[in-house]
Amino acid sequence: MAKESYSGLQIAIAKGVATVTIDHPPINLFDPILIADFDQAGQALAENSSVKVVVLQSANPDFFIAHADVLTIQQLPPAGEPGSEALTAFHVALDRFRTMPKATIAKIEGRCRGGGSELALACDMRFAAIGKAVLGQPEVALGIIPGGGGSTRLPRLVGRARALEVILGCADFDAELAERYGYVNRALPADEIGAFVDQLANRIASFPPEAIAIAKEAIVNSDMELGKALTGEQALFLRSAHTDSAKKRMAAAMSAGLQTEALEKAGFEDLWRSLDDS
Repeated sequence: MAKESYSGLQIAIAKGVATVTIDHPPINLFDPILIADFDQAGQALAENSSVKVVVLQSANPDFFIAHADVLTIQQLPPAGEPGSEALTAFHVALDRFRTMPKATIAKIEGRCRGGGSELALACDMRFAAIGKAVLGQPEVALGIIPGGGGSTRLPRLVGRARALEVILGCADFDAELAERYGYVNRALPADEIGAFVDQLANRIASFPPEAIAIAKEAIVNSDMELGKALTGEQALFLRSAHTDSAKKRMAAAMSAGLQTEALEKAGFEDLWRSLDDS
């Protein structure tokens, strides 16, 4: 078994399956370190001819990826100004899991909100553990929009109305409701999801790599307008991040304990109420 290590990722490759374990304490925050890890690891996996399937999982039972780092978002300049290319780099790192000539699978067994949800949405398949997985796009409550692909990919999966419910409602979705909406492929019992994903990954990896790559290319070709839509989403995200309301709400949320383990586990409903009252 081949192994590779990054600051927040551990990768093990066996029989054509690369298992990428996210390990970036305390909450697997999608900060610049983890973004760089996914960019570098994604490039390496895309170019590795021995890899046919990539499985993303977490070492933390409570968090797949909490969400993108709000402190980083607060520092992004307006669209077109120096430094705004950091958002483009985030898009590129995530979109690589959609376009690489490998099957990509997200195994979600904890909280998967915001940028974490957007990473899962970029994968070819998503499986969620019943009673453990929590998915959501809470950005609008902070005055911003899902800017890492969530506003573009989610409607393609669940439809316009349900995507607006997820994005505008800013609520958490458990595995079973996420499955019903099409947010994930399947909701599986927590004690069965590991074996199911392993079996599926190994089954796919038993097939010819050329066929996997060509099938993936055919599916990617059906998304011809997706790249254009993602570019538009980036500009809209940066516009939202520079509104007065977004600046105020992000600062207030950080002061109230956003990105602390306790608040992230408790959920955001009380936080949203406190922001509305302020």
